[in-house]
Amino acid sequence: MMGEGQRAYVHGYDDREADRLRDQAGTLADLLHHDTGYPEGSAVLEVGCGVGAQTVELTRRSPRAHFTAIDVSADSVGAARAAVERAGMRNVGFRRADLFSLPAGWTFDHVFVCFVLEHLERPVEALEALRGLLRPGGTITVIEGDHGSATMHPAGAAACDAIDALVRLQRAAGGDALIGRRLYPLLVEAGFAEVAVSPRMVYVDASRPQLVDGFTRRTFTAMVEGARDGALAAGLIEPERFDAGIRDLHRTTEPDGVFTYTFFKATARSAAGQEAGAPV
Repeated sequence: MMGEGQRAYVHGYDDREADRLRDQAGTLADLLHHDTGYPEGSAVLEVGCGVGAQTVELTRRSPRAHFTAIDVSADSVGAARAAVERAGMRNVGFRRADLFSLPAGWTFDHVFVCFVLEHLERPVEALEALRGLLRPGGTITVIEGDHGSATMHPAGAAACDAIDALVRLQRAAGGDALIGRRLYPLLVEAGFAEVAVSPRMVYVDASRPQLVDGFTRRTFTAMVEGARDGALAAGLIEPERFDAGIRDLHRTTEPDGVFTYTFFKATARSAAGQEAGAPV
C-alpha cells in the first residue's frame, strides 16, 4: 500500500504477511462487515486493497454494486485480482494508483478504507482527497485497529513491551498503530458530516477456538512477531524481551487464557452540496 505520504509498510509484503491478511479478513468478516453493504448499481472505491482479503468480503456482500479496487503496489493488485477471480466475483475492477494522486475526474457513491490510514503520515489529507471523490451525499467507511486496546490474561508485561515496540516502529515509519481511537476527530477535521464510530471488540477465550487460532495466533501474534527484525534493528527492544512477549501472547491461547482487541469502524457522509468531478 505504500505511496506518497507513507514512508514504509512495516508489516512487509512477503507470503507470510499475505496469509496473515487473509486469515484476518476471514476471521473477522462478520464482526467488521455484518453491516457493510452497498446498493445495486452504486460505484464503490476500495482504497488500499492489498492482496484482496477485504475485497472478496465486500464484493460477496454487495454483488450488485460495482467496485474499483486500488493499491499502489502492482504485486498487490495482481494478488487481489487473483483472489477475487478465485472467489468467482465479477463486480470489481482493479487499478494501480496512489490515493494522493488519483486520476482526475473520478467520482464514486461510496468509498471504503480498511487498515490504510494507520500507515499514512497525512491521514487528514488522505481523507480530504477521498471526500473530493464522493458525489453529493456519498459515504465513506473507515476501519482501523488500535494496538493500545489489546488486553490479556494472564497479564503479560513482556507482551505489552513487544506490542509497544511495534507501535513505535510504525510511528517511526510515519504511521500510527493507535489510530482507531482517532477516527472521529480525523473525519470531522477532513470535512465529513454525520460521522459515527462504533467499536468492534474481539473477545477470545477457549470457548471460541476459531478465534484463538484465527485471531490471537494467526492475526495479532503473527503481526507482532513479523515486526521482530525491524524492532530489533531500530533498537526499540532487546531480543530476549521481544521473544518473551511473543511467548506471553501465545500463553493467552491456552485453556485459561483470554485476549481482547478493539477495532473501530467509522461511517460518514460528504456534504450534500459538495462538488465532484465527472462520473467514473
